[in-house]
Amino acid sequence: MLEVIFLGTGGIMPTKERNVPSIALRYNGEIILFDAGEGTMRQLNTARLSPMRIEKIFITHFHGDHYLGLMALIQTMTLWKRKKPLHIYGPKYTFEFIQNFLKSGFFRPDFPIHVHELGEARLKFGGYEIWSFKVEHGVPALGYVFRENDRRGKFLPEKLAEYGLREGPILGKLEREGAIKVDGRVIRLEDVTGPKRRGVKVVYTGDTEPCERVRLFGEKADLLIHEATYLSPEDRGESYHTTVEEACGMAEKTKAKLLALFHRAPRYSFTEYSSRAEEICGHRFIIPRDFDVVRLSGEGYELSSVR
Repeated sequence: MLEVIFLGTGGIMPTKERNVPSIALRYNGEIILFDAGEGTMRQLNTARLSPMRIEKIFITHFHGDHYLGLMALIQTMTLWKRKKPLHIYGPKYTFEFIQNFLKSGFFRPDFPIHVHELGEARLKFGGYEIWSFKVEHGVPALGYVFRENDRRGKFLPEKLAEYGLREGPILGKLEREGAIKVDGRVIRLEDVTGPKRRGVKVVYTGDTEPCERVRLFGEKADLLIHEATYLSPEDRGESYHTTVEEACGMAEKTKAKLLALFHRAPRYSFTEYSSRAEEICGHRFIIPRDFDVVRLSGEGYELSSVR
């Protein structure tokens, strides 16, 4: 089960109702952070998530509402005697901006920070991959894909019976080792399981106007988190952002199972925004509030809150 925890769902500036962007993915005990707008440390505290469990932070771009919370995070990690490295990923100029950030004020972290500048990349980790792709926002900006590795197929009762296997420690050993020997007979995991199950896929666009790369990288996502800052093209003006209608159209094109409309401009109340979205969005969608949690598995999703 993958948990997507929305720490900040608004855009441009914080309001009483919601903070600026940050999304935590919790997977197999690890917390992966996407963006860290100002106040992200407070949001983590409210969500009861420890910054010490964060090993990787992916920044979409260097507008303040997406990265200014980094300093508070890093300082807290230092005060809590962190020793293990922190990896920060982002678009072109990430190294320069992070170095300038870390040199400001009378404070220096005393644990390793590794900075990675990405173009379009495919990074492999234990049990999952993260892909980066370029989006259109007027400055160097990236979207990200979290892609869980495909999982083994389910145990098939008829096959277990055929090989004389029952539920219990022996199946755990088979799953860990891939093959076991029983009464001189080698039994492989694939002998008693069905087809592999596709891993969960989550796509986060960051800030962008509608672009073809989102369609390509967002294909068949279980969850597409698409910025939808404005309700109308008139409100957007010439800024590099997406409207609700455009985000819904992109979800249709990608065949995403679920769309999260994200980065709502501070001018809109939740009621105004959600009412209009209901009118114009034909795709299955949610409008997450701060601290909402989407739990994803291959079979569907659950929506709750950690507050």
